[in-house]
Amino acid sequence: MKLLIVLLAAFAAAPASKQQEWPVYGGDQGATKYSTLDTINRSNVSHLKRAWEWKAGEGPVEEFKATPGLFQATPIMIDGVLYFSTPLNRIIAVDAETGAQKWAHDPRAYADGQAPNGTGFVHRGVAAWKGSDGRLRIFMNSRHRLLAIDAATGKPDTAFGDNGVTDLTKHLLWEINRKHLTNTSPPLVYKDLVILGNGVADRLVYKNDPPGDVRAWNAKTGALAWSFHTVPQKGEFGNDTWQDDSWKGMGHTNVWAPMSLDAERGLLYLPVSTPSNDFYGVKRPGNNLFGESLVCLDAATGKRKWHYQITHHGLWDYDPPGAPILVTITVDGRKIDAVAQLTKQGFAFVFDRVTGKPVWPIEERPVPASDVPGEHASPTQPFPTKPPAFEEQGVTLDDAFDATPELKAKALAALKQYRIGPLYTPPSLNGTIMRPGLVGGANWGGGAFDPETGMLYIRSSNQANLVRVGKTDAIPGELEADFARVGSTAAEFEKGLPLLKGPYAHLTAIDLNRGVITWRVPFGDNPQLRKHPALQGVALPEKLGAGGNSGSIVTKGGLIFVGGGDESLHAIDKSTGKDLWSAPVGRKTSGTPMTYRTANGKQYVVIATGGGKDSALVAFTLED
Repeated sequence: MKLLIVLLAAFAAAPASKQQEWPVYGGDQGATKYSTLDTINRSNVSHLKRAWEWKAGEGPVEEFKATPGLFQATPIMIDGVLYFSTPLNRIIAVDAETGAQKWAHDPRAYADGQAPNGTGFVHRGVAAWKGSDGRLRIFMNSRHRLLAIDAATGKPDTAFGDNGVTDLTKHLLWEINRKHLTNTSPPLVYKDLVILGNGVADRLVYKNDPPGDVRAWNAKTGALAWSFHTVPQKGEFGNDTWQDDSWKGMGHTNVWAPMSLDAERGLLYLPVSTPSNDFYGVKRPGNNLFGESLVCLDAATGKRKWHYQITHHGLWDYDPPGAPILVTITVDGRKIDAVAQLTKQGFAFVFDRVTGKPVWPIEERPVPASDVPGEHASPTQPFPTKPPAFEEQGVTLDDAFDATPELKAKALAALKQYRIGPLYTPPSLNGTIMRPGLVGGANWGGGAFDPETGMLYIRSSNQANLVRVGKTDAIPGELEADFARVGSTAAEFEKGLPLLKGPYAHLTAIDLNRGVITWRVPFGDNPQLRKHPALQGVALPEKLGAGGNSGSIVTKGGLIFVGGGDESLHAIDKSTGKDLWSAPVGRKTSGTPMTYRTANGKQYVVIATGGGKDSALVAFTLED
């Protein structure tokens, strides 16, 4: 009996599994990108070493004239296996401890030819769902198809749709060219629903181009469960914001970025993008709901709960680019379950996630008018009073590149050729220098939130772009606009020097309990800029800043892990912004990292790097 008691006591005291997963793209459904792991921490992060590397080995598919772009995926980890997508839209499963491939599924997305988004093939992640039968399925939205894959075998789940595939061109507002429908962000799973938006290339501008309908599909059968029209149809709320019946045949206004979910309340958050076309709105007069808005839906039904339009009558491609971040903060002694939407403009809009009421006042402020004939830019735009902007906004002559007096004089002369002004200075026929530029500010990497401290961390870009609108040559079925963006968007002079001074990227910590910036530091470096002939022998800052789209994660171990833009993975002290460790990987760190702990007790940090045949998933862990 004593032996039995001892054995029972030992069993009761046995530690739980050491494994800690990263089960969804953003770490959790609220996209906080936070991990409670602290095995890797400030005291030992300098001992991180490369554990393994998985290489994609994807090159151009000549038969279909398809070319892979950057490797931008963030894997999920479930039960010791990583699942992720590759640039060419393959779905991969690898062992989380060794990186050994378990299976690969190729949906042959390239058979429809090159993706029309201008970046080459890219895809950023997958989602998982476990049915009542206990089997795990992996879902991926590949171009015009939603795929359901058995996680154990890598084979299609034949019970879903048509042998594991649902056709995403069905149940839209109108028939579309399926080759014009793209997807880059992972779907979102709520109970037995798989919810997704879509991507439509900015350069595709024609009546009845693919609409931005957000839809939910039954995870068991592939049947449509609900659909939400991001351009309100006749009789729907917001239809009157499209003057002159401009809602008819209006596409885009899509949700290409990741979505977020308050699973307990059943609330879904959509970052809705720009209507067609991005820089010329003469044919869509009005504020254009739900364009460039944060929209909250009932996740079970697709019914609108609340919305907030972040940009009226968008003319800058300032679509909300990252997943809304679900946070719990304490403001003036009051606990608030909130949602924070980061923007390309460099703002963090923060709302009560249930009511949609702004946590701090948002002011409608006057902005410059358009000088394009027939264009009626909104006379005001929303400006949050808190937190302050986390990135530089607008352009003045004082912002000219100034590494040397001679270069500053040339940059000033170049700047004076274009229209410049504060944030929301509209595109022009002569060309407008806009800042933040087309990638932001923030982009699809979003932010990382520490629930223990209320700190929000943002890796952002500070790069300007030249935006000129003009007459275009019609391309039937692709570009049928009178006016659109024309010419290069590079805001440069002297064969590649930026017109504006840096740093060209920042990492910022915002205290969301107080709505203030705690610290902001330059992030990353730009070796190519340093090599420019005009800068040889010129004293330059230690960090020039590396612009890019990807984001960061934050851990209980006191660390921010971030890549993107330069060729290293960085570990940053989350209290100070100090760079504690970095590891060169020999290619751009092109994805947002993730972290997990396997059953062997080791914590790993994994990041996607490179592009094309140089793509690799790289894992780091502590030295033994």
